[in-house]
Amino acid sequence: MQRLDPQPPANDPVWKGHNPGDGAIYTRVCLSDALGAAAGAQIVPQVFWAAAAPAVNVDPEQLAREAVDRMLLTGPDIASPRAAGKYIVGVPMWIWVNESPTTFGPNSASATLAGVTVTAKAKVTKTDWTMGDGSAVTCLGPGTTYEASYGKQESPTCGHTYTSTSASQTGSKYGVTATATWTVDWQVNGGGETGQFTETRQSQAQVAIGELQVVR
Repeated sequence: MQRLDPQPPANDPVWKGHNPGDGAIYTRVCLSDALGAAAGAQIVPQVFWAAAAPAVNVDPEQLAREAVDRMLLTGPDIASPRAAGKYIVGVPMWIWVNESPTTFGPNSASATLAGVTVTAKAKVTKTDWTMGDGSAVTCLGPGTTYEASYGKQESPTCGHTYTSTSASQTGSKYGVTATATWTVDWQVNGGGETGQFTETRQSQAQVAIGELQVVR
């Protein structure tokens, strides 16, 4: 809600018969309209006369969600399993993701309406993996990066062991989906109201699982 400055001339039809001294002309844009504009819709402000400044009811959680939209959060940046990787039945696979502000966090942004500013902070708190073979894995962190010196050890934080090849799958690969849960903590600036909510983002990958053949 905003008071027009300068005000329209007294003969402007927007006054609807009122005199400038009787009140003022305001414009109003709903937050949902602003979010729609971000998606390409056109904002059409509502223009109206009011005898006194209208009260503005601000939903701080809605402002926090607008702040999250500005973060441009995405699904996990999958480092392993790699589409071009070579994985073997019965050998532990290490699962991990690359960390950045938009793929894992932490990330923060603010949004303001009618003098109220809300700051939101977001970070991935878990990633749920569906491995394509009917198995599911939940990881509470980014996972541990594999190094050759680890050999055939299992990952200490996030991993999976396939028990059958992907030969029967489409493209001879298992389809893997990683769903990140972003936990968002928000607060009205100045020590006001606080809250929390979650959002999810997904990424997909494919992985080929083969088996070793012993030749004698």
